Amino acid sequence: MARKRANDEGTVNKLPSGHWRAQITLNGRRLSHTFSTQRDCQEWIRKIRGQIDDGLTFAITKITLVDFLKGWLIDTRAALQQSTWIKNEQICRSYINPYLGQVKIRELRPEHIQVVYRSLLDQKVGTYTVIKVHTVLHSALQQATRTGMINRNPASYVKPPREPANEMAILNESQVSQLLVAANGHRWEALYHLAIVTGMRQMEILGLKWTDLDWLHQTLKVERQLVRSTRNGVEFSSPKTRYGKRSIALGGKTIEVLRAHYNRQQVERLAAGSNWVENGLIFSNSSGGPIDHSNLVRNFKQLLRDAGLPASRFHDLRHTAASLMLNANIPVIVVSRRLGHARASITLDVYGHLIPSMQSEAAELIDQMVTPVAVELSKTKIES
Repeated sequence: MARKRANDEGTVNKLPSGHWRAQITLNGRRLSHTFSTQRDCQEWIRKIRGQIDDGLTFAITKITLVDFLKGWLIDTRAALQQSTWIKNEQICRSYINPYLGQVKIRELRPEHIQVVYRSLLDQKVGTYTVIKVHTVLHSALQQATRTGMINRNPASYVKPPREPANEMAILNESQVSQLLVAANGHRWEALYHLAIVTGMRQMEILGLKWTDLDWLHQTLKVERQLVRSTRNGVEFSSPKTRYGKRSIALGGKTIEVLRAHYNRQQVERLAAGSNWVENGLIFSNSSGGPIDHSNLVRNFKQLLRDAGLPASRFHDLRHTAASLMLNANIPVIVVSRRLGHARASITLDVYGHLIPSMQSEAAELIDQMVTPVAVELSKTKIES
């Protein structure tokens, strides 16, 4: 039997299945929701009436997540770095919309999101990717909360997977030498050399142009990074933070390596003829375009095998550079600036455990500073 309420206050009906359905009028249209208990129906009606008083419209109740994300991406484009926005768009298109896109945003529940995370992990989607999915979804839904479209952020009640603890595969000085010997004469020899002596990120290196290099003062400016989008192809964007834009001093040997690389590239340009597309890149493919990330990774793995070294990631060259600098007693603030960290404390948090030799040196210095030294005072001075 139905329990009727006053006009516009909503109704609660018991269904043949034993469940309960709540209904309420909004902008001349009926909203309804089914629950297991009559009390849940009454609570739902109470919430909806409060939201109507706060400006809820029927149109808002019909907005799907895919439509909301479309508008959210448009609204955030101007405020984000291009590389960040492209990544967010790819996350929405590939990992959120196919699973949750057709769900009405006001009906999205934490359990819906949790199921998607489990499904992605079961499909062997990387943990870091799933964590990024959570970050993007939470940020978007937080905006929906701020504008009053939803009362709470359902992603706040979901547990994303824990970030895995990846160990750094750091090369020592002998292994670095092995790697560079194996790279000798390769068209990307200078690329590997630069990665090790500067600690630059892979996409920062691939975004370098000859105009960034000051031959006379032996400095290299980091002004951009390469960004790859499945929709827009290859693009360039500024580093993610203002500290990413930096000037890095280079040694004389590195300048020599880059000079040899420049000469080699001129030969490639002549060989390519009309097929060469000038982009001004320091490191390019055989026709002048940006190097494909997958080709570089594949070549790096082969280089490690040729050098008789264990497998590692290209990013570990950045860790290797940091380790070499810190163990050479280069001040942390200098290492931090070369790596493009916002603060020296970040460098210490990430790499502090790599400098045990400094601990021993510090212990000896402290010992020398506090060791008591016997001082013989003159008898005359004591008597006075």
